[in-house]
Amino acid sequence: MSALRPWMKSLLYFAGGYNVLAGLGMICLYHEGFKLFGIAKPKMNLPIQLVGLFVLLFGVGYVLVARHPRENRNLLLLGFLSKLLGSAFGLVYVAKGALPPVFLPVLLFSDIGYLPPFLLILRHLDAASADGGTNTTLAREPRREKQPAPASRQPAG
Repeated sequence: MSALRPWMKSLLYFAGGYNVLAGLGMICLYHEGFKLFGIAKPKMNLPIQLVGLFVLLFGVGYVLVARHPRENRNLLLLGFLSKLLGSAFGLVYVAKGALPPVFLPVLLFSDIGYLPPFLLILRHLDAASADGGTNTTLAREPRREKQPAPASRQPAG
């Protein structure tokens, strides 16, 4: 049994695939992205490519959460915070006129739209962890009690 409801697992796999593809696009096709949004291409492309690398890695992280939610739930927290802060920065840049309004649908689909479901999944995993899995299918590892160290044997003497 999975610790996640089916829609949660599907969403995480979708987000993972989307982020991997978006990250690859930012790494390999960044010049097309600048053209699409009507933004002048910077002289140095390393920053956008590094962001693409992080987006790609978050995509891998979402797949890891889908496969092993209990062990990887902190990756989802990092992804949630990244999408929250990225959304805030994006909205500020659009409001200031530094990014064109055509960027808003991308921001909505790439970041803002994931915030509510990611929060629901995080709360689901936290609740399952807190109650020991009784209300969901998430089971905790049994606690192992510390065994006393074996007494060293001294030769009789």
